[in-house]
Amino acid sequence: MAKTTKIDEPGAGCLYLVATPIGNLEDITLRALRILKEVDLIACEDTRETMKLLTHFDIQKRLVSYHEHNEITRAAEIVIDLEQGAKVALVSDAGTPVVSDPGHHLVSLCLRHGIQVVPVPGASAFVAALAASGMPIEEFAFIGFLPSKQTERRKSLRELSGEQRTLVLYEAPHRLLDTLEDALEILGNRQVVVAREVTKLYEEFMRGRIETLLEDLRKKAPRGEITLLIAPPDEEASHAEGGAGNSASAVPLAKRVEEIALERGVDTKSALKVAARERGLTRREAYKQLLITRDEA
Repeated sequence: MAKTTKIDEPGAGCLYLVATPIGNLEDITLRALRILKEVDLIACEDTRETMKLLTHFDIQKRLVSYHEHNEITRAAEIVIDLEQGAKVALVSDAGTPVVSDPGHHLVSLCLRHGIQVVPVPGASAFVAALAASGMPIEEFAFIGFLPSKQTERRKSLRELSGEQRTLVLYEAPHRLLDTLEDALEILGNRQVVVAREVTKLYEEFMRGRIETLLEDLRKKAPRGEITLLIAPPDEEASHAEGGAGNSASAVPLAKRVEEIALERGVDTKSALKVAARERGLTRREAYKQLLITRDEA
């Protein structure tokens, strides 16, 4: 028989997963405010960030830090409080806890100990970005953060290359250009949306194909919180990837590189990158083919 728990059972401990604003403080819910006022303890990523929120709404509570570096030990401590009947709220610095934020270990531990876990929904950056993106969102795949190392990031993108749903990712601003360049090479020149600082004062949505946005972003480095949405493959992106019917793929690689260099007025290295995208090759694979072609010539 499946195990069930009752919400707010008298005398029982309870863990509340409380979503907080991702920028605009007016986005907090009335229920979230009530829970934060009623609980015995608030576990948060950064006590300084949570204190700003609580001070704004005149809430005074005991805070403990709960982040990726201490969650194993801190989760056990919180569960002891919960087993003694405490009501605890888990919050992240912004948005919904556990979703691309610490908290999974605590939730799992609570469930193993038969402690109630109650979601208190609210703001979420990727949901807000999806709604305003203009992309197909009947089905989508939320990826969260890609690996920070290029080799692992490119491997993840290759695994996602056959995905027919809109891809939704979070990315750090200092890695956005690298991620877009890898996506262009591996996924093709797809439509993307870069949602920056959602709900904040400088909220911005940048829409277009990857190549176009890369040109703009290289001129002005992105800042702030980034949500990246990548559309499913279309005809233009497939053409850029060197799909069936692409006449450029019939041309010897060395000759194609020369053509691109002349057409676009770029150097051989840049032309090789474009030719590699047309044929669905990595830059390394294209370079090897280029050397072989030249040796044969």
